[in-house]
Amino acid sequence: MRRLVRDMAPVLALFAAEGRRKLWAGAALAAVTMLSGIALLGLSGWFITATAIAGLTTATALAFDVFMPSSGIRLLALGRTAARYGERLVTHDATLAVLAGLRERLFRGWSAPGAAGALMLRPARLLFRLTVDIDALDVLYLRVLVPLAAALVTALAAGLALGLMQPLFGLGVFVFLVATGAGLALAAGRAAGPGMARRAQMTETLRARTIDLVQGQTELLMAGRLEAQRRAIAAADSRLAAADDRLNRIDVLAGLGYGAASAVLLAGVLLIAGALAESGRIGAPVAALALLVALAAVEPFAQLRRGAMELPRSRISARRLGPRLEPPPALPAAPRPVAGLAARLQAVSLRHPGAARAVLADITLDIAAGETVALIGASGAGKSSLLALLAGEARPDSGQIARLDACLMTQRSELFRDSLRDNLRLAAPQAGDAQLLAALSAAGLGPEVAALPAGLDARLGEHGLGLSGGQARRLALARLILRDAALWLLDEPTEGLDGATARQVIARLQPCLAGRSTVIATHIRREAALADRLVHIDQGRIVAIHARGSAGFASALAGLRPD
Repeated sequence: MRRLVRDMAPVLALFAAEGRRKLWAGAALAAVTMLSGIALLGLSGWFITATAIAGLTTATALAFDVFMPSSGIRLLALGRTAARYGERLVTHDATLAVLAGLRERLFRGWSAPGAAGALMLRPARLLFRLTVDIDALDVLYLRVLVPLAAALVTALAAGLALGLMQPLFGLGVFVFLVATGAGLALAAGRAAGPGMARRAQMTETLRARTIDLVQGQTELLMAGRLEAQRRAIAAADSRLAAADDRLNRIDVLAGLGYGAASAVLLAGVLLIAGALAESGRIGAPVAALALLVALAAVEPFAQLRRGAMELPRSRISARRLGPRLEPPPALPAAPRPVAGLAARLQAVSLRHPGAARAVLADITLDIAAGETVALIGASGAGKSSLLALLAGEARPDSGQIARLDACLMTQRSELFRDSLRDNLRLAAPQAGDAQLLAALSAAGLGPEVAALPAGLDARLGEHGLGLSGGQARRLALARLILRDAALWLLDEPTEGLDGATARQVIARLQPCLAGRSTVIATHIRREAALADRLVHIDQGRIVAIHARGSAGFASALAGLRPD
C-alpha cells in the first residue's frame, strides 16, 4: 500500500491542484446519488408493506396517510435523477480538466533538454504515453476514488439507519460492508495486477509492431520480413487476448464474491430483523425497509471492483509519467558576451549520455557581432552539437558560453496541420497580418501566398503537406525572420533541396544576413560561401579557422560538396 501511494503521489497532487473543488463536488454528488437510491428503495419497501397491512381492515385503510410517503418517494426519485446527472457532469468535467493539465505538464516535462529526443527514438512509446497512459489515469478518480467515497458513505448511512433499530445490528452491518466490500475489491485488484501489467505490455507491443508494419512495409518487403512481422503482430495479439481472458475470469469471480456477500448479508439482516419484529421492537414495514437498505448498500462496493482491477494499470501509468510531471528546472540564462561579440565559447566540452567519447572537446571560439561563421566538417564531427550549445538546448560538461539571444533553424522544417498564419505565429504569437506578410515577402513566399484564395488562412496538411520542399524551407525562414533574434543558428538550411530550389532559398537568405550574427553548420559549398569565416571541426575539435580572402578559405570551400 505504501508503494502504491508513493507511485500515485504525483498524480494525486495533480488532481488536487487542477480541480480540487470539482473533485470533491463530484464525490459528494456520487454519495448523494447512492444515498437517494437507498432511501428510495427502503422507503418504497416500507410504503408497500405498510399499505398492505393497512388495507387489511377498513379502519386502518381510511386512517393510513398515503400522500406523505408517496411524496417522499417522488422527491427521492427526482433527487436521485438530478444528483446522477450532476455527478456525471461534474466528475467528467473534473476528469477532463485533470487530464488536460496532465498533458500540459507532460509537454513541459518533455521540453527539458534531451527528453523529447530520447522519446522520439521510440515514437510508438511517445504515442502510448500521450494517449493510453494518460487515459488510464481517469480510472483513479472515476472508478476508484468516487466509488470508494460513495461506498463508504453508503455503508455508514446504512449502519446508522439500522443502528436506530438496534445499535449492534447497525454496527455489524457497517463492519461487514466495509470489510467484505473493500476486501473483495482489494483482492480483485491484487489478483488483476499481473494480468493488467501483461495487458499494458502487450497493448504497447501490439501498437508498436503495427506502426512498424504500416510505416516500414516497403523495407520489410525488401528484406523479406513482412510475413515475420505479421506473425509477430499475431503473437502479440494472442498474448493480449490471453491477458484479457484472465482479467475477465477475475472479474467474474469478483462478481460472484459480491453476489455471495450480498446473499449472506441479506440472510443475516432477515434473521435479525425477523427477531426484532417478533420481539415487537420493530414492525413489518420497518423490517422490509431494513432488508432493502441492506440489499442496496452492497451495490456501491460492487461498482468498485472494476476500478480496483484497473488500478494496477493506472499505477503503471503513474510510475511512467510521474518523473515528467514536475516542470524541468529552468536553465540558467547564458551570460552576455563582451561588447562587439555575439557569442564566446571558452574551453567548452560536451559528451552525450552513454557516449564513449566527447562529441565536442576544448572548443574555444569568438563570433563577432554581425559576422557570419560557417561550421564545416564531416557528418558526426560535432557541428549540430555546437549549434545546440549556442541555442541553449544543451549544456556543456565543462567550459563557459556567453551569447546573445539566439534562434535555431534546424535541418527539418517543422510545420503543422494548421493555417499558414498559425504556423508563422509559432515564432511571433502577437504578430499581425501585415508583419506576417512582410516576413513571407522577405522569405520569397509573398507572391505564392497572395495567389492563394484563402491567403494566410490557407490550411496545410500534416508536416506541411501542400507545400514543396523549397516553399517549406522558405516558410521556416519567414518564421526565423519573425523571431528576429540577435544570433541566427542555421543547421544545413538547404539540405535535401534540388539545386535550383536551394539557390532560391540562398538568394532570399543572403540579404537577411546583412548586419546579423549568424552561424551555419554545413558541408555544402553554396551555404559556406555566405560566411566570413570557415571553422573546420574534426572529431569534436576545431582544427582550422579560415578567414574570407585567405588561401585556406578558398581551399576549404573548394573541398566542400558542390551544388
